[in-house]
Amino acid sequence: MQKSLNGNQLKVIALFAMTIDHAASVIWPNYPTDWWILLIHIIGRMAAPIFWFFVAEGWHYTHNRKKYAFRLLLFAIAGHFAYNFAFGIPFIPFQTSVFNQTSVLWALFLGTAALYVNEHKSFRQWQKTLLVIGITLLAFPADWSSIAVLAILQISENRGNFKKQMMGMMACVSLYALVYVIFIHPLYGLIQLFTALTIPLLRRYNGERVTWKGMKWFFYLYYPLHLILCGVVRIALYGNVGVMIGG
Repeated sequence: MQKSLNGNQLKVIALFAMTIDHAASVIWPNYPTDWWILLIHIIGRMAAPIFWFFVAEGWHYTHNRKKYAFRLLLFAIAGHFAYNFAFGIPFIPFQTSVFNQTSVLWALFLGTAALYVNEHKSFRQWQKTLLVIGITLLAFPADWSSIAVLAILQISENRGNFKKQMMGMMACVSLYALVYVIFIHPLYGLIQLFTALTIPLLRRYNGERVTWKGMKWFFYLYYPLHLILCGVVRIALYGNVGVMIGG
């Protein structure tokens, strides 16, 4: 297969998938089962794996890992308020649920923390294991929960072996789907497995990270701005009520 997609192109695909997924959650709330709404959410599953993949790639390539992680943390804080406003979730966590209490950026930041621990040579293996477990538990309340951290670890640890990267990622997603089926919504739980649609796109990644270096800032700014717009739409349509679990 020709490897013809660069990092920016894949990120644009992720932004599109994420945007229509979030918009659908706001416009048609509470997990409707109309086929065309389900199709939108299926397309939306293609966003998260691209973000996980490029967090691992960014960690590998960045010249300053502390700045990289700190930048994710800052935008995770901003993203928390934007995400919760978008879907009518209280800003103070755990008032309504343990699920969806903050945005996926919190889990992405914790993914870098897990990568740091995993690569740090001064930690013994049992210390690494305990620390990574603790980090994944901290990510549990976020969008995509602990699975985002585990998927980032799988993608990073198996760098250079695409098949193992994707198998590890899908094993994590399968666990997430099972939890979703049991505790949130059976059909929407199964939809999580459509993250596999992203695999052919990631396979076409040509290793070129960017053709426009402003893309990283575009993403960081686009994420909260599109969520704020979703929140405005939510309030205009339904008032200040929650539109998904956690709200």
